[in-house]
Amino acid sequence: MASDYSNAAWFYDNLSRIVFGQTLVEAQARFLSAIPADANVLIAGGGTGKLLESIAAIHPQGITITYAEISSKMMAHARQRNAGKNQVTFVNDAVEHVAGREVFDVVITPFLLDSLNPEIFQQVFDHMHQLLRPGGIWLNTDFQLTGKWWQKPLLKSMYFFFRLMGCTDTISLPQIAGSFNKRGYKALQEKAFYGDFILASVFEKCGG
Repeated sequence: MASDYSNAAWFYDNLSRIVFGQTLVEAQARFLSAIPADANVLIAGGGTGKLLESIAAIHPQGITITYAEISSKMMAHARQRNAGKNQVTFVNDAVEHVAGREVFDVVITPFLLDSLNPEIFQQVFDHMHQLLRPGGIWLNTDFQLTGKWWQKPLLKSMYFFFRLMGCTDTISLPQIAGSFNKRGYKALQEKAFYGDFILASVFEKCGG
């Protein structure tokens, strides 16, 4: 199933601050300066929309954004955000249902890929790959396991909690880095946060 965090919408931001402080927000915003002026941007799984404010702080105008979020309750929060003078189109649906006729300069996946069930992960990844123009950039922020003893128990407890809330049925991290490598993406920048448990990355789409 596609992950839908509607049941957690009312407390999601507060919970993330309790556990991670401002780290999730900082990680998502780390490479937003890489977005070109006047870019056409796809945000997939943007949650409560804090990212819109972070983009507006760097690009107060000129950016065209398609904001795809499956949770109507999350999107209700996102619609209240200050996106500056940027043009935002809200799509209350899973990103794999975003029409493939439009080509984007930038794809942003803030903690989306790590929430996808392995059965649909590759389908969703490949769909966004097709939506991104050659030479475009993909900003991805996700959790990762680097071998530190506390990372796996914390990740498992997070998955367990959100499965209990009915938000996702995912129980393990998909092969995120492998999918970017398989599709020939070039890693331009990356920055680890929270004891290397969170990774923000910028990938460039090479070829078609």
